[in-house]
Amino acid sequence: MSLSFRRAAVAALLVASSPATLVAPKALGAQWLNRYPKNAGYGHHVYLEGYELPIMSAGVLDFAESATGGIVFASRGWLWRLDPATGVATRLTSGAGVDSRPAWSPDGRSVAFVRDDSRTLAVILRDMASGRETELDRGMAMDPVFTPDGKAIVYANATSGDLDLWRHDIAAGTKTRLTTEAGIELRPQLAPDGKRMVYLSKTRAGDQVRLRTIADGSDRTLLTGNIVSQTRPALSPDGNLVAYPWPGANGWELRLTSTERPGVSIMLVGRNGGRPIDPAWSEDGRWIYYSEGDDRHVARLYRVPAIGGQPQEVAVRSWDWGVPMGRLVIETRCPECGAAGSAAATVAARLSVTDATGHPLIPAEGMSRFDGQNGRVFFYSSGTMTMDVPAGAVTVRAVHGLATREVTATATVAPGASANASLSLTPLWNAQRAGWYSADHHFHLNYGGQFALQPQELFPLMAGEDLDVATPMIANLHNRFEDQWLFQWKSLGTNGPLVRWAQEVRSHFLGHVGLIGTDQMFWPWVWGPGYEVYGRDDRTNAEPIAFGRKQGGAGYYVHPISGNRNPFTDTTLGSIPVALVADAAHGAIDLLEIVCLWSNSVGTTELWYRILNAGFPVAPSGGTDVMTDFHRTMAVGSTRVYVRPDGAFNWENYFAALKAGRSFVTNGPMVQLKVGEQQPGDVIASGGREMAFELSVASAVPVDSIALVVNGRTVWTGGALDASGRRTFLGKVRLPAGGWVAARVVGPTVDGWPAMGEYSFAHTAPIWIGKKGSTEPAARRAAAADLLRALGVSEQRLEAGYQGSEIPRLKGYFAEAKTILEGLAR
Repeated sequence: MSLSFRRAAVAALLVASSPATLVAPKALGAQWLNRYPKNAGYGHHVYLEGYELPIMSAGVLDFAESATGGIVFASRGWLWRLDPATGVATRLTSGAGVDSRPAWSPDGRSVAFVRDDSRTLAVILRDMASGRETELDRGMAMDPVFTPDGKAIVYANATSGDLDLWRHDIAAGTKTRLTTEAGIELRPQLAPDGKRMVYLSKTRAGDQVRLRTIADGSDRTLLTGNIVSQTRPALSPDGNLVAYPWPGANGWELRLTSTERPGVSIMLVGRNGGRPIDPAWSEDGRWIYYSEGDDRHVARLYRVPAIGGQPQEVAVRSWDWGVPMGRLVIETRCPECGAAGSAAATVAARLSVTDATGHPLIPAEGMSRFDGQNGRVFFYSSGTMTMDVPAGAVTVRAVHGLATREVTATATVAPGASANASLSLTPLWNAQRAGWYSADHHFHLNYGGQFALQPQELFPLMAGEDLDVATPMIANLHNRFEDQWLFQWKSLGTNGPLVRWAQEVRSHFLGHVGLIGTDQMFWPWVWGPGYEVYGRDDRTNAEPIAFGRKQGGAGYYVHPISGNRNPFTDTTLGSIPVALVADAAHGAIDLLEIVCLWSNSVGTTELWYRILNAGFPVAPSGGTDVMTDFHRTMAVGSTRVYVRPDGAFNWENYFAALKAGRSFVTNGPMVQLKVGEQQPGDVIASGGREMAFELSVASAVPVDSIALVVNGRTVWTGGALDASGRRTFLGKVRLPAGGWVAARVVGPTVDGWPAMGEYSFAHTAPIWIGKKGSTEPAARRAAAADLLRALGVSEQRLEAGYQGSEIPRLKGYFAEAKTILEGLAR
């Protein structure tokens, strides 16, 4: 690594005490909170944006047919009109916004649809003859539908704080709120008499498809389930039948039920691994249309008879863009990337491409995704790709992993011609050449998204993100345990990335635990208060961790602290997972997920410092917790851990080094620390002396705090990075007789690639003094006292959650943990 700056030696004296709160941006919540207006009615905004908001695909989505036979659908973020006789699709909209979910007026003269500007959703009314557009409402406005008389539009919006259904009178411009229940209401479907409405309701208690009598507001439940992510009901033109996607035993199905007798349904479409989405009826009620992704993740349009039968594809034979077209060839090169590097070789990359208006452009096949932190649609290239694009200026943005700065190129594409965009990427630090390998240890391949993925489809993502190891986690969707057959799939060869399945065990009440490096799944996957089955099990989280260790694996807590930067105030102690402190005291935690998009790295580090200071050598880990089958999701590997294995790069060496703490975690900055000749995971022979340190930081994102930390206290701080994004500091630090030393990097709010977290953050694993798990007495006592306070709150929560149940194992386990911590506090 090139070292651009060396600072004169700086001596720093340690004052051992309890950890100090980190220097970080003032308004910190989780690493990622929400991009669109916050909705109070949904527990996890990532699910709201991932499941409920419109998506983008190169194929056909959101089919809508008018009473006069007109067909409109969404594709590539625009609306298109399909001529069913010729199969020609003609583009209707052409602006910068992403358009979707069209609905026809009863007279076929207007279409209402959703326009997404990457921060808000608006309902737009378009006159089909003139093309004139009128914005009716904005915020989280979606799912418009006309009333049968055509005088009003009903849609969902979060004007009141959570997503409710509203009626907009077109002539008067007035709005009336139709639903007021807690939770969210979506997808209104009006009966032909205008007196009844089918809609989708989602609350903390579950998901329901309801039938409402509009006059008195009374509801009847037609369907109920948990995390039925792709269920969007479609009411038949006569108002008697509801078509809807629903999870089955081996995939999603398209089913049909009656509004009068909803207890029974029939399956219209179903296959292993199927994912039929967005059902819509033909105007004559004979057909039900739906979209489903093919092997290339292009959404194809199908129809099936309402009485049952063989599905038929409705093909788009040609696309009329309405403007001159050309081709763009995109090449990404990185001579300094990889273990060897080559000036001639292309390199896989994450790309974002926009036309002259700023509208995102996507390839003809493959999944596109939306980065909810930076507001960009992105996809991956293997190094060279060709796209059909509107003639004019086209802008390409590219990165290769976290260590490269974003590179931008703009090409002018002439009508009927081909243009080239060549982007040269340069890493600020080459991990593999330095002997480090990166991993994402917490994400989900399939989690109820729009397209079902196979494990081998991770390889292009990993290549574009310069990610060496991935452990996708199998996890429950409440009471569904899908994709179990994938658990035995692995790719551990020497010529490619390492992929091995892991498991997320969700005792929601006690805290989520990950198991890595195991060959068998732990059962039950779920238990504890909140679950209908095993809800009163007297079972500790230490049980699955012991199960994993017995197989040579490791157990760790994922996304432990959300929403606060210091979990040890009187008001935030309840944010620590109920069983985590007890498990730490018993030595039952191997790893702690310090960086994760859905938790707070600063707050998690406060907890980690106290665990280390109490003498428990827990190594750091990192994972995104993204759902790769979502359109709206961050990139896999956008938070990660870097590991320094001994010997050849293989699973055994890598995993041993991960557990040993030969690592650092990051969502952007790269940090290297040496104290003497020791690196993270190593042990300094003895303390009580002054030692030289070398701290190097390279970052493609802003950094404003670089610190050396001893036993949780900042003992040295460095300046900002220079223009190159790299800096090396030399100094001296006085070490106590016991404990640990590490480096921490924190930055301001992130705006731009390669990062996708709210703020930049990196932290090395500790270098131990004397031996692993050694402590400094004052720091140990202070840490144990704080952990005892947290354990006390956890015991209260345990009693309240299991109220009325006999749980002698859990109570005994917590009592033993208290005794251990009391001993450390003395």
